[in-house]
Amino acid sequence: MALKRKSKQFKWHRKHLLGLRELSAEEITYILDTAEGFQQISTRSVKKAPPLRGRVVVNLFFEDSTRTRNSFALAASRLSADVIEFTKKASSVSKGETLLDTAKNLEAMGIDIVVVRHNAGGASRFLSRSINACVINAGDGFCEHPTQALLDVYTIRKLKGTLKGLKIAIVGDIAHSRVARSDMWAMTKLGAEVIFVGPPTLMPGQVEQLPVTVSYSLDEVIEKVDVINMLRIQFERLGGNPFPSVREYSHYFGLTVERMKKAKPDILVMHPGPINRGLEMESEVADGSNSVILEQVKNGLAVRMAVLFLVNQAAAQKG
Repeated sequence: MALKRKSKQFKWHRKHLLGLRELSAEEITYILDTAEGFQQISTRSVKKAPPLRGRVVVNLFFEDSTRTRNSFALAASRLSADVIEFTKKASSVSKGETLLDTAKNLEAMGIDIVVVRHNAGGASRFLSRSINACVINAGDGFCEHPTQALLDVYTIRKLKGTLKGLKIAIVGDIAHSRVARSDMWAMTKLGAEVIFVGPPTLMPGQVEQLPVTVSYSLDEVIEKVDVINMLRIQFERLGGNPFPSVREYSHYFGLTVERMKKAKPDILVMHPGPINRGLEMESEVADGSNSVILEQVKNGLAVRMAVLFLVNQAAAQKG
């Protein structure tokens, strides 16, 4: 299969994908270019390719997930890998087994790639130093969610042509969002200006040290931005009362039909999912002509196929 790549001289060398902060703009672009080559597989009558034939991929998820987990499982399957689905409730973790013991026992069965989601920050990095298999971070604590950010920038690049010079607003629960952090690194490295928007209580500490600008008013930025990414309010992670009421949050930071009238006609509306409809955005906006939410999901498959392919390739080269 011919893969479409712009940088023929570049050679991918990472057997793990742990975050985007450590990746260069060239590395991020290389992943996106590789994903373009896999996009066509989903349009074939036989949706299979052989790059991971004989490889075993484990979805090691310690948190609930629908989109990311199923996307990785389907991506691995389309590359002809065998897939093991790990469920915390049905595993020995419920009996007190540690993350490392779980991973080492799975590795003893001959696995090649571990896709891990964990509520502890740094869990994927810890595993990458402790086992021989490739490790892909599918979300760790409040740190990063690299493949979500990669599919976000892939979607923007596909629809806008480039990220360079774009103004992108990331709105909502920034403090608890690993998506916001990975998005920030990917988008700024590819030349976009990123604006964090939300109430002060949902901004991360020392936000002034990050490569973003900050606004506490969605109305002030809605007219200026080319892309708006609405984050989910993570009620399960909130401590105390970060805003007076759901109604007040929606009034000031919800993406409504009325607020969209102020936006650019070609603005892209994004959301990592799942959406709290009526809170982060109205259903008319989520399902409207500017929404690319389902396009994000579609593109996530090609991006995750690319990541699986590249880490496996790097591991094979290192022997």
